[in-house]
Amino acid sequence: MLHYPEFNPIALQIGPVAIHWYGLTYLVAFVLFIWLGSVRVKLAQFASRDWSRRDIEDLLFYGVLGVVIGGRIGYVLFYKPGYYAAHPLEVFAVWKGGMSFHGGMLGVLAAMALFARTRNRQFFDVTDLIAPCVPTGLASGRIGNFINGELPGRLADPNLPWGMVYPNAGPLPRHPSSIYQFLLEGLLLFVLLWIYAKKPRGLGQVSGAFLVGYGVLRFIAEFFREPDDFLGLLALNLSMGQWLCIPMIAVGAMIWVWGRGRKAR
Repeated sequence: MLHYPEFNPIALQIGPVAIHWYGLTYLVAFVLFIWLGSVRVKLAQFASRDWSRRDIEDLLFYGVLGVVIGGRIGYVLFYKPGYYAAHPLEVFAVWKGGMSFHGGMLGVLAAMALFARTRNRQFFDVTDLIAPCVPTGLASGRIGNFINGELPGRLADPNLPWGMVYPNAGPLPRHPSSIYQFLLEGLLLFVLLWIYAKKPRGLGQVSGAFLVGYGVLRFIAEFFREPDDFLGLLALNLSMGQWLCIPMIAVGAMIWVWGRGRKAR
């Protein structure tokens, strides 16, 4: 088994200014989004509808707002509704942590809907454009989780070669769940979706494929991720993350079927 290499969370410090690795992973995610989006808008199916790099930059701004606001609201509603109902002012204490991917995704969808409305675009035309650019951002975030020593997984077989002993998580090896998620929801989903989305697809089908792909891969990863201690496992021994993935997969499949043969304006 391995021992977690305790990284210094600060990558660079200049006087009182500290640059954290986690912040750098977000910067990498933003740069990759701009670069990949710029490649996507040059594809014939998007260039013919006057998509441009400027649109990608604007979409990043909308998306960041959606992630932050939606991620926080999702955590409050999905994970600790009772606590925040009793302590409503702590909803705004984002520096204490507490973000939900599923809430962030809903926030991004709301932001994309606003963008589509203000630019007179079809909603699924927007989401089909950016969906293949999202997994690299998820991968960057999982690297940040690993550097910070976050998300130690469930207990692993002591003979597992990559089982990892985390500080403050006991002496027994655990699955490095953030690395699993980096490989599954990040790299694997990116490769599959990028290849699938290179050719013209029906309106909404790339978006539907993202929802199904992420939902399935996150559902698998959750078997190795330690559930939140204040929730534990829920019905059928599934985690909250797994229960939230089920409607995502169903909705994604319905969007994919609905989009067959449909074309963007």
